[in-house]
Amino acid sequence: MLKNLTIGLFNLSILTIFFKKNVVFMDAAEAWQLGFQAPATPVMEGIINFHNHIMFFMVGIGVFVMWLIARCLSFYGENSNNKVDNFVHATTIEIVWTIVPAIILMVIAVPSFALLYSMDEMLDPAVTLKVVGHQWYWSYEYSDYNHLTEENSGINFDSYLVADDDLEKGQFRLLEVDNRIVLPINTHIRVLITAADVLHSWAVPSFGVKVDACPGRLNQTTMFIKKPGVFYGQCSELCGTNHGFMPICVEAVELEDYTLWLEKKLEL
Repeated sequence: MLKNLTIGLFNLSILTIFFKKNVVFMDAAEAWQLGFQAPATPVMEGIINFHNHIMFFMVGIGVFVMWLIARCLSFYGENSNNKVDNFVHATTIEIVWTIVPAIILMVIAVPSFALLYSMDEMLDPAVTLKVVGHQWYWSYEYSDYNHLTEENSGINFDSYLVADDDLEKGQFRLLEVDNRIVLPINTHIRVLITAADVLHSWAVPSFGVKVDACPGRLNQTTMFIKKPGVFYGQCSELCGTNHGFMPICVEAVELEDYTLWLEKKLEL
């Protein structure tokens, strides 16, 4: 039995390598999921690491506070014969409960500076994507390629939710769209985000991106996608009755595949 299992795993690995370019990984929320989605950018990896860093202190502080409360209730509860000493000042304990939290805050804050800097850092982007939120769909524009078209219109399209009746096998309900965003991996990408009517929020959990789309204001963020796949997000700002029906779908591909997609789009 062990021999057959080993042979099966070997064959599976060979097939995976052979069909490597055809394998599509989808990062979306799962039923009863409690943790983060799989990270696809360095920023999201940093967010997860920083979350784990803070959780260490949160668990320690929570356990200590619960122990302290339980000890006080046990020694000085209603049924206890212990008396509480009346005192006005306790210099030692005041120094301790001031210095120790300050040290903990410094240990927490210092790693966050590098993460905040990396989230706001804007390197020279190779691709610029403009996102416009509407009630209740998204519009996308690749303005870098305006000069390659006759009317300087570039590549722009609207992205709507795929209705339940039109879903194909393997597609996610309330997450699939008719026009996916296609972006290259291992490339610095700038995303410009705004809205045409009310407040929206463009959010993709696997990228660690959540930026408000405000009418009359142009916000921006940067992304560096590290792996190919299909990544899903949703509008994260209450924008009206159909707020829950304007998903985001990003297909990250190799640079060669992105070039082929551009050529196909520019021919249209």
